[in-house]
Amino acid sequence: MDSNAINHYLLSRHTGLLILSLLTVSIGFTQLQRFRFSENKMGSPFNIIFYADDSLKAMRLAKECYAQVDSMNRVLSDYDSTSELNTLCRNAGKQFPSPLLWDLLLLSQKAFLQSHGAFDVSVGNLSRIWRKARKEKKFPDSGLIRQALLLTGFQKIRFNHAEKSIYIPAGTRLDFGGIAKGYAAQTLVEYLRSKGILHALADAGGDMAMTDAPPGTRGWTVGVNIPETTDELLAKRLLLKKRAVATSGDAYQYIEHEGKKYSHIIDPRTGYGIQSQKNVTVIAGDGATADWLATACSILPIEEAKQLASKMHAELMVTVVENDIVIYHKTKGFDRFWKP
Repeated sequence: MDSNAINHYLLSRHTGLLILSLLTVSIGFTQLQRFRFSENKMGSPFNIIFYADDSLKAMRLAKECYAQVDSMNRVLSDYDSTSELNTLCRNAGKQFPSPLLWDLLLLSQKAFLQSHGAFDVSVGNLSRIWRKARKEKKFPDSGLIRQALLLTGFQKIRFNHAEKSIYIPAGTRLDFGGIAKGYAAQTLVEYLRSKGILHALADAGGDMAMTDAPPGTRGWTVGVNIPETTDELLAKRLLLKKRAVATSGDAYQYIEHEGKKYSHIIDPRTGYGIQSQKNVTVIAGDGATADWLATACSILPIEEAKQLASKMHAELMVTVVENDIVIYHKTKGFDRFWKP
């Protein structure tokens, strides 16, 4: 293949759309080949792209990465009734989570506190209600929402850091859907780096984490879609390395009721899906942070979202369409990530 050829991969995510453009590498001085692997994991396509000098080594590493994803999913999934997460919620009371689950709980607590409750993994009961509503195309009863809200609130979960145990109130269910994929993507690129792979990107259904830029380039090129569309992109592209990026929107999962569109992103303070028509793109230092910030900043008013992103040393762009005009609201440092 011509060394200047560009392969475009459509990378969709339930909360938005990212498109990644990758330079096919046959650069003599590096002697590296580009390898791309894709499997359905954690409910969506999970792509791994990296550069290595040996195909057998690349296949082995990819197999090890996907085995790690399966292992994480057995712990963190709220879809799998046998997962550690669901088992913990069913038993309630005092629990001793595994190191992985403990780590996600601590990250979720930090996200809850930093976002002043906009990001809350205790929305599990609400997630199930809205998931069923979208599947059946039937708007949920307000009484069900009120009951689920009574069981929502991360502040009700108590931590014992000395013995690494938690207390979960009876009936509370957790949902790591807004943080687990970013966490998984970050875990894989760090694992690949530990194995000597310096140029890698993991895309967990659109939540991306990456190490250094592809050989001979200045970064990974990432495009973001226009709000309310699935395949129309902003004219500019992002150029990223050693970062994570996540985009949140309602182009894929929503339900319409009485002329209003309710996103799959649930405001834990009201119990209802958000109605704002916007895309939120977050660039952060790690995948988990980019993932949960994209959710929290979708819920918060724009100025509060910008303040939160800055506090987390992340960059934020909120894209809205008003009267067919695309309007951008950005943190001060976001523009430095545009591709020249």
